[in-house]
Amino acid sequence: MRIFKIVILISCLILELNSFGQSAFDSVQFFKDEKPLLINISTDLSFLLNGNKKGDEIQKAQFTTQAANGSPISEEIQLTLRGKMRRSICTVPPVKLNFKNGKTSKLTSLGSLKLVNACRTSVYNQQLLLKEYLVYKIYNLITEKSFRVRLAKITYEDNAGKKKPVLQDAFFIEDVDALAKRNKCKELENVKINSEVTDRKQMTLVNIFEFMIGNTDWSILNNHNVKLIKSKKDSLSLPIPVPYDFDFSGLVNADYAVPDPIMKTESVLSRVYRGFPRTMEELEEAILVFNQQKDSIYALINQFEPLSTKNRSQMVSYLEEFYKLINKPKEVKYYFIDNARTN
Repeated sequence: MRIFKIVILISCLILELNSFGQSAFDSVQFFKDEKPLLINISTDLSFLLNGNKKGDEIQKAQFTTQAANGSPISEEIQLTLRGKMRRSICTVPPVKLNFKNGKTSKLTSLGSLKLVNACRTSVYNQQLLLKEYLVYKIYNLITEKSFRVRLAKITYEDNAGKKKPVLQDAFFIEDVDALAKRNKCKELENVKINSEVTDRKQMTLVNIFEFMIGNTDWSILNNHNVKLIKSKKDSLSLPIPVPYDFDFSGLVNADYAVPDPIMKTESVLSRVYRGFPRTMEELEEAILVFNQQKDSIYALINQFEPLSTKNRSQMVSYLEEFYKLINKPKEVKYYFIDNARTN
């Protein structure tokens, strides 16, 4: 009996040692979970809110949350300010969190993740963030080659105790390497190519999606708000475009969003097709994808209770205009062929 107890004790000790340092999250399941993550971030709040908005200084922070199994976890991480426009105008700028903190870190599997904060602390700005979150979720319904997102409720605390805590709605964006991996691809970095040298079907989906949400703030050639991934196995395959950053879209309709002067429009609500011409057959194939997901897209918005009833209604109304257009062949030809870009 005594030997049996010793064996059990040793087994438990081995299990405990093996679990030491294991990640508290599965990096894939992390973005499948729809429940908002409750997080406390303790850092130099003065630097974060009022510091150098142009620099890339690394800032230490204490990240506290609950692990996937419900147990508390608190570890030191590193964060950096990111973004160009939002970091210059927002109370809490977007940040990138680096969870790689030694071999024993329980957050290592998350790697480095972008965190989008509500630009300011008002209810209006919290709603804008939730609308942008939904835009990502909508594109997830269109294609797997899209960035996954995870909602979070953040409490920023000043580690010096000099500033009041700041409460923020926010969302994490999947790392591009993780997105590429689950699509059996790799990222192409700093590659400047014409959009017509990308995967044609996927580029067509991107063109129509950006038109759908009323977004012109992107460019393949300039590596602006689009990532490129490529198949690991097929060396002859073309790059696949994956769009992100949708706060300038008409579907979000942020107060700080302005249309690009090149587009010659007065409002971000005005849709402009930025793609090259496609044949009617190609367009019909892509439009079928959008039509098949229409009910799911509307359900996603209408059932998203954190967003106000008014904002849900406005989003659906804006999308309804798009759906009416793409189901009229003459309109499709007018926007996506006759008035497509030529250079």
